[in-house]
Amino acid sequence: MAASCLVTGTVGSAVAVSAPSAVRSGPDTAEGDGALRARLSQLARTLVAAGAPGVIVRVDDGRGRPVEIVEQAPWAARGHRLDAGDEFRMGSNTKTMMATLVLQLAAEGRLTLDDPVQRWLPGRVPDGGAITLRMLLNHTSGLFDYTEDGALLPSILGRDPRRWTSADLLAVGVRHEPLFAPGARWSYSNTGYAAVGAVLEQVTGQSPADLVRDRIARPLGLRHTYLATGPAWLGRHAHGYEPDPSHMPPGVPAAFRDVAGPRHDGHVDVSAHDPSWGGAAGAVVSTAQDWARFHSALMSGRLLPPAQLAEMRTTVPMDPENPVDGPGYGLGIETGATPCGTVWAHDGGITGYSSSTITDGTGSRTATVLVPTELLYEFEADPGLVEADRALHVAVVCAMFGTPVPAGTAPVAGGPASGIVAGLGAAGGRPADGATPLPVPAQAG
Repeated sequence: MAASCLVTGTVGSAVAVSAPSAVRSGPDTAEGDGALRARLSQLARTLVAAGAPGVIVRVDDGRGRPVEIVEQAPWAARGHRLDAGDEFRMGSNTKTMMATLVLQLAAEGRLTLDDPVQRWLPGRVPDGGAITLRMLLNHTSGLFDYTEDGALLPSILGRDPRRWTSADLLAVGVRHEPLFAPGARWSYSNTGYAAVGAVLEQVTGQSPADLVRDRIARPLGLRHTYLATGPAWLGRHAHGYEPDPSHMPPGVPAAFRDVAGPRHDGHVDVSAHDPSWGGAAGAVVSTAQDWARFHSALMSGRLLPPAQLAEMRTTVPMDPENPVDGPGYGLGIETGATPCGTVWAHDGGITGYSSSTITDGTGSRTATVLVPTELLYEFEADPGLVEADRALHVAVVCAMFGTPVPAGTAPVAGGPASGIVAGLGAAGGRPADGATPLPVPAQAG
């Protein structure tokens, strides 16, 4: 699924409140420290006024203490005061970690990116002899996305407590015909990452959750980062919300309008949902600070040798209308130009949580935006809220690069800044362009 925001009829929901000590002094940017904080705070308040339950923004331009901003609707603050250090469900940001694990094993000689899936999962993936691990990671496998199967809907809505495994999710995806021949096109597929989770288990004898813990979280000191295998949280966490049926906007399809959970001021608290349906495609939990440390370690070469980091950055085009200069998808990460610089990024969306994580090519600059709601982003059910979200993301990217937003700048459809807001790579959704014909893959540096 993709990112989200809400429109409600509750009194006071259009007025944002700042969490105590939420705005911290940050780097001396070209825009000026005070002006930067004021601009980001105002854009965050505008997003909450448009209907979001709250927002966490963290920006580090690599030149000083990061700027952290928290804004929250009063109704949401009565249940839980949002904090910049709260854990949240990362959705499809998980894919960056899964790709990192595969590339670590490739560096150790335990597998290769050109291994056919058949080698590791014999008989479990249609045409598995022609689909490589690389195709799973960059979404060119042609596999049907399991989140499009109705069997997942009860879990997505929190109405089915079933614990899903990589094998379960893969089986759902491959019971559908492939969308196209392996390698012919680009089309976002969570099934590809369910297969990645199954391959990781087969190669190592460990679960993806254990691999995240042992190979990434512990070595980097990420105390609030883990792949959830059930509904339990390990630390203080953001509460995620969706509108209740009477407040769900008309643009949300009928099948998604009744989400399970305790009612709260026209919303449903979905924090206790089991996210195992996201699996290796979307079940990681983290914080803005932890993810910044992960991105910095990844892009600076602490987690991968140069050859494998170069493989991660080798991209295929995502936008069929702009295959040369448009955004590209590498191995578990996307890239593209913004008005203020080239970013490497991913989105994550899982019921109740929409997030974007952004870095530069060195890992010295990082940014994260979390909005604790999802379905409205998934279906773009409220254009005003989507537009407020886009404006915030553009400002966040430029703040990360230490530059003001150029005059007249607007998000470009299909680019990473707008892709982040539109939900590219979200755990239950996929970009609107669907399947993109592939020219020769580009090397993104």
